[in-house]
Amino acid sequence: MSRIVRQLSRFFASALFVGALVATAQAKDRVKVGFIGPLTGGVSVNGIGGRNSAELAVKLRNADAKAKYEYELVVLDDECKPNVAVQVATKMAADKEIIAGATHYCSATAIATVDVYHKFGFPIIVWGAVLPDITYRSKYAEVHRVNGTMIDQNDANAELISKLGFKNVAVIHDTTDYGKGHNAYFSKSLAKLGGKIVGTFGVTADQQDFTAELTQIKALNPEVIYFGGLTPIGVRIRSQMDKLGIKAVFDGTSGIVSDAFIQGLGPLAEGALAFREGASTEKLPGGKFFLENYAAQKYDNPPEAYGAFSYAAMDLILDSIEKVGPDRKKVIEELANVKDRDSIIGKVTFDDHGQNTVALITKYVVQDGKFVEWDDSEYAAGKRKLPGQK
Repeated sequence: MSRIVRQLSRFFASALFVGALVATAQAKDRVKVGFIGPLTGGVSVNGIGGRNSAELAVKLRNADAKAKYEYELVVLDDECKPNVAVQVATKMAADKEIIAGATHYCSATAIATVDVYHKFGFPIIVWGAVLPDITYRSKYAEVHRVNGTMIDQNDANAELISKLGFKNVAVIHDTTDYGKGHNAYFSKSLAKLGGKIVGTFGVTADQQDFTAELTQIKALNPEVIYFGGLTPIGVRIRSQMDKLGIKAVFDGTSGIVSDAFIQGLGPLAEGALAFREGASTEKLPGGKFFLENYAAQKYDNPPEAYGAFSYAAMDLILDSIEKVGPDRKKVIEELANVKDRDSIIGKVTFDDHGQNTVALITKYVVQDGKFVEWDDSEYAAGKRKLPGQK
């Protein structure tokens, strides 16, 4: 064999060896993870923002050369409807190839599906729903939640209302578990502080006309109308308040912290209050990192208020799979051990019911077409006044 032939043989042998190494490095096992949220319907902007955020976590993990697995995201739409949610939760949980999921923005869908996840031994982390019963009604090892609950949210709400000197409040809430929960916790918190509920009105989630309820409320002359529900009917109620000449403060929950609320009302959104657990996204420990990477993907929709929580939920799932492998039982065991875990939303600790302890509640007011933190607003500084504020 000539010298040139021997050199060529060694070259091709080396090339084949390197190629084999590269192929081995690239040939990672594919692991499926899931996302469920409202991708259609009245609160779809929140679901799409959550979906994009979970997808971002998967994309960044797949781009990490140190990751043991290549991840595929399976996305299903619960439409913010309990019956649909049970169907898609069953579909996802029954698919043994899907190891775990980041699930649900709407409390009505989250509470409707916990039994499904328990039945199939499917580990999930709720990323947006706030009803306490989701984690605390049953002690299911499969169910976790990375965001906080409505209990602390309503304590902070009642405290601010009382601090501002408002005493008389009318309550409108949707008749889902979400709305009824907000009504119960807010009413209890306000009573402790000496406030008075002058009237309580339950409305359906698809109701269009609130003339009857608002006419009665106008006669009661409350200083504040507390709304326990989501953006679509919140927009309708606030708009119809204006048509009837009701000047009360519109006091909402985390369910209206959305660009869609402001877009739907325009100037009428000014002065509306809302409360959400956790810091605003830009002030989160990993907020800058998250927002920069989200922007780099050029998504058509913003992450919305709970996008960072969706990212954190998916990231915790991926961390767990990386550590223990694509095994549902092992992932459940690993999630039970989450204590002071670093994440973009701050330290995460799951208690014995799978609930993250998120103590901070952020107060918001709509100012000049944006949700502004109350403490940073001109309202808090006394430069502007809410309706009826002295």
